[in-house]
Amino acid sequence: MVAKSVKVQTDNDNYIFQTSWEVCNKIGGIYTVLSTQAKSLHDIHGDNLIYVGPYFGTDGNLFFKENKKTFKNWVKAYNEECGITVKVGRWNIPGAPIAILVDFKPFQDRLNDYLYEMWDKFQVDSLKAYGDYNEAVTFGLASAKTIEHFCQYNKLTDRLNIAQFHEWTTASGLLYCKGHCPFLRTVFTTHATTVGRSICFNGKQLYEYFDKYNGDQMANELNVQAKHSLEKKAAHNADCFTTVSELTAKESEQLLEKSPSIVTPNGFESGFIPQGKEYEKARKEARATLKNVAENLIGRKVSDDALLIGTSGRYEFRNKGIDIFLDSLKKLSEDPNYQRETIAFILVPGWNIGPRKDLQQRMSERNPIYTLFRRNITHDIYNVADDQLYNTIQAYSFTNEERKTVKVILVPSYLNGDDGIFNKSYYELLIGLDMTIFASYYEPWGYTPLESAAFGIPTVTTNLAGFGLWVSDTQVDITHGVAVVNRNDHNYYEASLTIKEEIEKFAAMSAKEVEKTRSKAKKIADGCAWTKFVKYYEEAFKIALQEKKNTKIKNR
Repeated sequence: MVAKSVKVQTDNDNYIFQTSWEVCNKIGGIYTVLSTQAKSLHDIHGDNLIYVGPYFGTDGNLFFKENKKTFKNWVKAYNEECGITVKVGRWNIPGAPIAILVDFKPFQDRLNDYLYEMWDKFQVDSLKAYGDYNEAVTFGLASAKTIEHFCQYNKLTDRLNIAQFHEWTTASGLLYCKGHCPFLRTVFTTHATTVGRSICFNGKQLYEYFDKYNGDQMANELNVQAKHSLEKKAAHNADCFTTVSELTAKESEQLLEKSPSIVTPNGFESGFIPQGKEYEKARKEARATLKNVAENLIGRKVSDDALLIGTSGRYEFRNKGIDIFLDSLKKLSEDPNYQRETIAFILVPGWNIGPRKDLQQRMSERNPIYTLFRRNITHDIYNVADDQLYNTIQAYSFTNEERKTVKVILVPSYLNGDDGIFNKSYYELLIGLDMTIFASYYEPWGYTPLESAAFGIPTVTTNLAGFGLWVSDTQVDITHGVAVVNRNDHNYYEASLTIKEEIEKFAAMSAKEVEKTRSKAKKIADGCAWTKFVKYYEEAFKIALQEKKNTKIKNR
C-alpha cells in the first residue's frame, strides 16, 4: 500500500526552493536524488516547487528547457537591477518542475566580502580554502540572492517559504538566508559528511575508531577545514537538518556534533523503467550489446548462458568496494569447481582519452580475422601506468584469454548514450545484466544497488551502505533479491569470500529460481519509491516551518 504524503499546512501558498549544484547538472548521486524526487514533490506542490541550479551557458545544461514566458517580468527585473543572468524553464525529468539556473560568476566580485560575513556572523573558517571551495561558496550566495529577489519581487515576504540546500556546496546560501531572509525557513541536507568521506578516501579506518574521532581535529589533519566548517555551521543553523540514512545520521552526530532533525532516505522514481514486453525487449537488446562488445574485445564468441555481472559508480577504489569486488572475482577465477562463463563489467568513469579506435574498427567489420592486443578495456586512458583499477585488473591476470572462465572488462567512460563503444546509457545497459555487486566500504545511501533492484537485477550490497542497512541490519543472501554482506574494518578477506559465494549461488540457480529472485529485488525497490519516501521531506518542511530544531524523528 502506498503511503500518503503529509501535506504542509500552509494553504499551498508557500514556495519550496530546492538548491543544488546538481540541478540540471548531471555529475553525481545528488542529481539522481533530486531528479527522481521531483515528480512526487511536484504532485504535491505543483509549480510552487522550484529547483535552483548553476547556469553554464546554452550548451552546459543538457537537461534544461528554457521557457522565456515563465516569470518573464521577474527575470527582466533581476537582470536589469542586478546585472545577473538567470534562465527559467523546465527540468527535463519526470514531473518537469520549474528550474531557475543562475549565472553565479558575477558574484565572484563579492566573494571576499561574503567570506568575511560568514566568519563574522557564523564563524565559518575559510582561511585554508582551496580547490572548488570558492566556486561553491559563490554559487551558494548567488542562489540565495536569487531566491531572495524572487520572493521580494513577487511579494512573497508576508508568508513563510522554504529553502532547502543540498550538501556543503550550497551551504553558504543557507547561511545567507539565515542572515538576510526572515521570510525563509531553511533545510540543510548533508548526503555525506566532508570529514567522513575524507577519512575513508585517505585509507583510514572510519568504523574502528568512530566514537574517538573529532570532526574539527580530523578536518585539520586531512586539510578540509574550510568545507567542514561551512558544512558544520549550516547544519547547526538550519531550521531543519536532515541526512539520507541512519549511517550518515551517526556520522553527523559524531563529526558535525549535530543530530539530524529527521532522516530523509533517498527514494527512486521507477516510472521510466520499461514494463512487460518492452522490458523483455530492452533486456534482450542490452544483453546483445554487452555480449557484442565482449566478443569483439575478447576475440571469441560468448556463450548464450554466460553470467553477466556489473558494478558501477564513482572512481573510488576503496570506498565503492571496487577492490573487494576484484578480489572476489580473483577467488572465483581460481576455483576449479566454478565452470560457468562469467563476464564482469566495471562501469566506472575514469580519465579516458576516448573509445579505442581498434575496437571500433573491429566492431564495424563483419568477420574480423585479427585479435586485439588488450582484451580488458574499452576506452583508452591517459594515466594507464598509474591507474589503480586497471593495474589491479592486470595484476590479477584478468587478461581474458579463452581458457579463463572469469573475464573482466573495464569501461572507464560515462555511459550517456554516445561513448563510442556501447552507445547506450547506463540504465539501457543495466537492464541487460544478470546481477550486480556493490561492495561499498563507505556509502551514505547507495543508489546503484537500489537502481539495480528497481530494474529487477539481483544485487549485492553491504551493511556499510545506507540502502543495505535499510534492507537488513543482518547479513542476508542473494535469494532475497538483495544480498547484504557484512563489512567492517577488519573482515576484507571474509567479505570477499562471501561475495564470491553469492556469485556462485546465483550462477547455480535455475531459470525459475532466478525469476523469483528478480521479483524479490523489484519488490524491495518498490518499498523505496518516492511516493513512500516523500513523506519524510514533507515532515522536514513542517519541522522547518515550526522551527522544531531539537526534534528527533525516526523514519523507520
